[in-house]
Amino acid sequence: MVEHPLKGQFDETRAVWQRAENPDGSPGRIGVAFVDDLIGMRDMAEENGPILVFTPAEWDAFIGGVQDGEFDIEIDDEQ
Repeated sequence: MVEHPLKGQFDETRAVWQRAENPDGSPGRIGVAFVDDLIGMRDMAEENGPILVFTPAEWDAFIGGVQDGEFDIEIDDEQ
């Protein structure tokens, strides 16, 4: 159980983790689970690692930012 002081409890025992596929068809590394009114996200390579917990409004804002390219990084090929 992940306890957040403002968001409540994310019951990871009830989480059904989903992940996208990489372009080569292998499983992606980031997992997402929807439990009650919270969304959890974690690195599936560290199944006992931390879980980020989002409210639906936070999740919508995060997904919107991803779609708008807010988290895109530039790679300097000259290094």
